[in-house]
Amino acid sequence: MKKILYIISSLVLAFSLSSCNQNANSDTTTLTLAHSLSQEHSVHIALEAFAEEVADKTNGRYQVRIFPNGQLGSENESMEQIMAGVLSMSRIASPGLATYERGYDTFGLPYIFENTEDYYNIMDSDEIRDFFLSSEEKGFVTLTYYDSGSRSFYTKDRAIKHPDDLKGLKIRVQDMRSQTEMMNYLGGTPVAMSYGDVYTSLQTGIIDGTENNETALTIGGHGEIAKVYSKDEHAMIPDALIISSQIWKNIDPADQQIILEAARNSTELHKELWAESIAEARVIAETEMGVEFVEDIDKEPFMERTKPLVDEYRAQYPEVDKLLNTIESVRSK
Repeated sequence: MKKILYIISSLVLAFSLSSCNQNANSDTTTLTLAHSLSQEHSVHIALEAFAEEVADKTNGRYQVRIFPNGQLGSENESMEQIMAGVLSMSRIASPGLATYERGYDTFGLPYIFENTEDYYNIMDSDEIRDFFLSSEEKGFVTLTYYDSGSRSFYTKDRAIKHPDDLKGLKIRVQDMRSQTEMMNYLGGTPVAMSYGDVYTSLQTGIIDGTENNETALTIGGHGEIAKVYSKDEHAMIPDALIISSQIWKNIDPADQQIILEAARNSTELHKELWAESIAEARVIAETEMGVEFVEDIDKEPFMERTKPLVDEYRAQYPEVDKLLNTIESVRSK
């Protein structure tokens, strides 16, 4: 029954979105863009700037209509609509694209980036931009990325300065194979659960800790319970702004360049917004919630423990191996 309802709703959505593309001005095309974040989120603000620039620089030939808050379904449902050409664009957590292009598994692996500076240097490179544009025949093209922060461990009362500190701890991870296996390699017990269940699970002791960026301490309220944030930065998982290949192929090359430039400009805006969000979250967590931030962490033991996981992905997926080699090449320049 659930599947039937989803099919019916998808058909209704297809009709409604396709009708949106026919404006009073026949020279105007509406690009529908869905995401699951709130309208207050820094990504949504960046997307609004993107939409405004596209409309301005195409003289209104293209209008981007944004549907936030998961109005058009989950990320998986958005991907299905993207592949069908029903939905024009979406913001997707990059590992969610791996089903269609295995190279995106790379971004879910631990310790791929050394720090934020290294992350931006690599993600803004021509080589990564070429990778983003290489999936047209797979059904989508990535226009740009957005920072979702560096993920670190935080617990109720224990600093995680070495993998051995995770022994015996139940740590919530995202429901991703790479994250679950990462925790196994580090010696903790992975507990995959939705983000919305983390607060109560910390409170009741179902989990001893979790991992995320600093904003989870404040926006998610986790800092009310978890008082030690160990900044090991084990993952930096970008969000991707993608467009359906069916839509992209019908856009004039000159307008494609305008859309790409607007997307990349929105990334630059988002970097500023995200830095402000992280700084604000840290101040609130420290001064109002009593969270201790631990930064004197040697990442090398963590990297050594998780290297077999990275090697496993290299061997299993040639696309991951190729992208990791690309990242190493950019870093060595």
